[in-house]
Amino acid sequence: MRTWILILSAFFIVACDDSTSDESLNKTENVMTDKTLIAHVKLAINPSFQDWILFENGTYIIFDNADTIDDMESEAMNMMQEFGPVQSGGPGGDFGVTSLIETEGWVVSGHGYGMYTYVHPNEIDQQTPSDVDVGLYGRAKRDLDGRDARLIHVNRKVE
Repeated sequence: MRTWILILSAFFIVACDDSTSDESLNKTENVMTDKTLIAHVKLAINPSFQDWILFENGTYIIFDNADTIDDMESEAMNMMQEFGPVQSGGPGGDFGVTSLIETEGWVVSGHGYGMYTYVHPNEIDQQTPSDVDVGLYGRAKRDLDGRDARLIHVNRKVE
């Protein structure tokens, strides 16, 4: 009887793996290059918004008033420090999920104005993930960007 309890306990522990751990998020590197990520994000953003900044894990910030900002990169870093990290029980845990039409995947929104995170279908282990699965994954990616913000692309309106 003890053996069965140990086996079932071990199975339960393995089955309860946290799919949004840092290890599972690192597979993003295997899914797409920076160039591919940039291409997907460009298709995810309404073309009327030309000023945006993309971070390493897929979080991007759209600036609808970039002409009033002296240093868009510094502003993006400040916003990422404030709104990127997820704090338990705080508004940073809230999210919304939008399915994309122009490219595959989803955009996960949070509490920072103009801040979104792109999630590619290959990053999610399920064939048909729920909005909760996608949202939790996107939120975890935003958290990584918030804790170690690395810019990979700056897009500016061409005048």
